[in-house]
Amino acid sequence: MNVLMLECVSGMKVLQLCYKPPYPPVDGGTMAMNSVTQGLLDCGHAVRVLSVCSDKHPIPPMRDAKDYYEQYAKQTRFEALYIDLSIHPIDAGVALLCGESYNVKRFYSKAFDARLKEILKEEDFDIVHVESIFLAPYLDTIRRNSKARVVLRAHNVEHRIWQQMAKGERRGLKRWYLKHLALALRQYELEQMNNFDGIVCISEDDKEAFRQLGCRKKIISIPFGIDIKHSSTQTFKHSNTQAFKHSSTQALKHSSTQALFHIGSMDWMPNVEGVRWFLGEVWPLIHQEMPQLKFFVAGRKMPDNLCETQMATMGVEVVGEVEDAREFIASKDINIVPLLSGSGMRIKIIEAMSMGKPVVSTTVGASGIEYTDGEDLLIADTPEEFVKQLRRLTEDPEFCNSIGQNARKLVEMKYSQEATAKRLVEFYETLL
Repeated sequence: MNVLMLECVSGMKVLQLCYKPPYPPVDGGTMAMNSVTQGLLDCGHAVRVLSVCSDKHPIPPMRDAKDYYEQYAKQTRFEALYIDLSIHPIDAGVALLCGESYNVKRFYSKAFDARLKEILKEEDFDIVHVESIFLAPYLDTIRRNSKARVVLRAHNVEHRIWQQMAKGERRGLKRWYLKHLALALRQYELEQMNNFDGIVCISEDDKEAFRQLGCRKKIISIPFGIDIKHSSTQTFKHSNTQAFKHSSTQALKHSSTQALFHIGSMDWMPNVEGVRWFLGEVWPLIHQEMPQLKFFVAGRKMPDNLCETQMATMGVEVVGEVEDAREFIASKDINIVPLLSGSGMRIKIIEAMSMGKPVVSTTVGASGIEYTDGEDLLIADTPEEFVKQLRRLTEDPEFCNSIGQNARKLVEMKYSQEATAKRLVEFYETLL
């Protein structure tokens, strides 16, 4: 029997509310939520999942994973209710005039509220685990219909992302509107954070930010956990360009064309903002000095106009959505994370590190990760710094190999799914 399971208190019942379908885990947010689900199940606890789904985040077809999905649905009694999250100008205008957070308001649905009420009356839960502040509008319904402790899983300090995007926006009207969204969202987070029984942040930086905002509730930082068993590049025998039976950096020694990559959900504005900056400001310098490098951009909801046609002649390939993210990562050499705004922790960095991939990231992109610059991750905040770090990796294979190996060790030590699940359960116990 798993030793971890022996250490966990058995029999806890958790209702997990998700802002988008957490399964299959196809992007950072779904991976984070699914990690909580699987970690709690592995600890011997009962988890029921109620999720929002939308046009932007539907329940994807399962194809080859159908049998596994049926097992997941059976274990969690998974339900997803549709909410129209598309932007409606009239509703946005009303929210603007009323000083409400339109980011949050869109997530409220009478049908979702009614189904949540039914579930809470059908069953007693010890914990209601709420994924993100966007589902806080349902807090009153939870309180009226359940004695469970209610925990907010704060994936980000959400208003800080919008503040950062507003600072980077050059167009006056849009910058003004982004500032308004940030202010309204900040006010909502301030109003709601002390209405939960506890808050689980994804990074120490976010925990400190909530404290500075006036959070008086129990709060803890628990990073994203990854299933280490399924994260080795050794599990991938084939790729589009070469066989990967060992670490990617060993392939780097023998490859004349070295593959940089970025993978992330492209319906998240900071990803689009960062990739556009990298292509416009950084890539021309890299390509001029190191023309042997190629840059692959992958992710769901790829904007049609992300790359101009001529970019294809400069070593850039926009891949779009990939069927298997880990196989895509395994087939490439160096992970590029050029984020200029964001909060929380970039889960795709942890996934790449778990597979022994060297990562070059901005400070913002690497926030929340307990890295050591130059040992297990490389930081670059300017075009010139990106060129410098990539030159180090491509000219010194031993250094490149050590970065990848140290990255893997860091994930094993601090970001395994088993370790983070244990800490989450211990936090629940303090509330109960």
